[in-house]
Amino acid sequence: MKFLGFTSTGVVHLLTIYTGAAIYQNGVSQNTFQEIKEEIAHYKDVAKAIINLAVYGEAQNRSYERLSLLVDTVGPRLSGSKNLEKAIQIMYQNLQDDRLENVHLEPVKIPHWERGEESAMMLEPRLHKMAILGLGSSIGTPHEGITAEVLVVTSFDELRRRASEARGKIVVYNQPYVNYSKSVQYRVSGAVEAAKVGALASLIRSVTSFSIYSPHTGIQKYQDGVPKIPTACITVEDAEMVARMASRGSRVVVQLKMGAKNYPDVDSFNTVAEIIGRKYPEQVVLVSGHLDSWDVGQGAMDDGGGAFISWEALSLIKDLGLRPKRTLRLVLWTAEEQGGIGAFQYYQQHKANISNYSLVMESDLGTFLPSGLQFTGSEKARAIMKEVMKLLQPINVTQLFTAGEGTDISFWIQAGVPGASLLDDLYKYFSFHHSRGDTMTVMDPEQMNVAAAVWAVVSYVIADREEMLPRN
Repeated sequence: MKFLGFTSTGVVHLLTIYTGAAIYQNGVSQNTFQEIKEEIAHYKDVAKAIINLAVYGEAQNRSYERLSLLVDTVGPRLSGSKNLEKAIQIMYQNLQDDRLENVHLEPVKIPHWERGEESAMMLEPRLHKMAILGLGSSIGTPHEGITAEVLVVTSFDELRRRASEARGKIVVYNQPYVNYSKSVQYRVSGAVEAAKVGALASLIRSVTSFSIYSPHTGIQKYQDGVPKIPTACITVEDAEMVARMASRGSRVVVQLKMGAKNYPDVDSFNTVAEIIGRKYPEQVVLVSGHLDSWDVGQGAMDDGGGAFISWEALSLIKDLGLRPKRTLRLVLWTAEEQGGIGAFQYYQQHKANISNYSLVMESDLGTFLPSGLQFTGSEKARAIMKEVMKLLQPINVTQLFTAGEGTDISFWIQAGVPGASLLDDLYKYFSFHHSRGDTMTVMDPEQMNVAAAVWAVVSYVIADREEMLPRN
């Protein structure tokens, strides 16, 4: 492996020249693992060039500045909203202006829900205005609202044990925060479980690792055959206060008003751009983040950062004059927050070519200082990825964890394609997740630089190796 060329501006332009013999025979790799390790080690110089450009060079802070311009201009980007469609059109133009290839929009149908005006007032044992955020797809209340006594529970098991007490009441879930994957079930299914026992509405303690009186929204799902009831998140502080009041025997009454409405699905797009592979253009390494967000805050962290480091990865590779053997494809998903709606339709449209996908990558857990990558794939693929991560030693991001699944790439991973997600400070991420606090103030340009470097190095090396990643 040899790398040639420099420009007068000091930005390195690297041309990869492969001189080895073919290493496939009847579809089976002829390389020993030692040969694979040596092949990957030859990318040390190109990895350093990417890191230097992203972290110290002319591209420093570029992903942060691009992101701030979009979110300050457009704001939050809820599925079905005019803001989201404006953001998609802006990104379509941005990717063309960046001289990426095959820039296009792929049409999809996505949900359209609006929260409307909403409020919750505790009437007994004292007057107290509660901060709430209605949950995605929730129905609204009648115009006069719902006024009822509350029943506080800490789990679905407790709710079932106390089912006889729930009829005609508002169920308040004061579930402890264990971790996101365990605690989020109360947000997703809380309304259904409360409706099964005859509740009029449900209020869920916000699923967050930290709160400064901040409600956190998110998607919830109704179930066929179960009455639909209004549902919203309240703050950790209010959930705990109501629980203390109830534990003392106080009667707690709340008036809930929600103007939420669901509309028919609307037209939208996944946004796509590429660097077309020079040797195996039909084969793909996919890098991605979602462009939609909730309707509070700016959607800067979730998932503006992931979308923009994915764009930055292609920009860095292009700026260095690199063209990998297989195609690098950027996809900015739409309607991820509603359950990966845009990504599922992309999968349906492209799964016929699943054998050509070497790796699918998604950044949707923040772009703070990375700890490493989460990865799902065969043991052979994991061993290769560990070698690739060694190339990131200059920025001390070399760990490879398990569980690379993400909402938008899970369809591919379940079908056997290796998948990777960026991992960083999840405590910080879930402190701001789906809240009004998700703004550019949360973002750190230097940390985004490092995240972009990780994303670019990994995607480029996997795209440029002679072999695709092995599958089970």
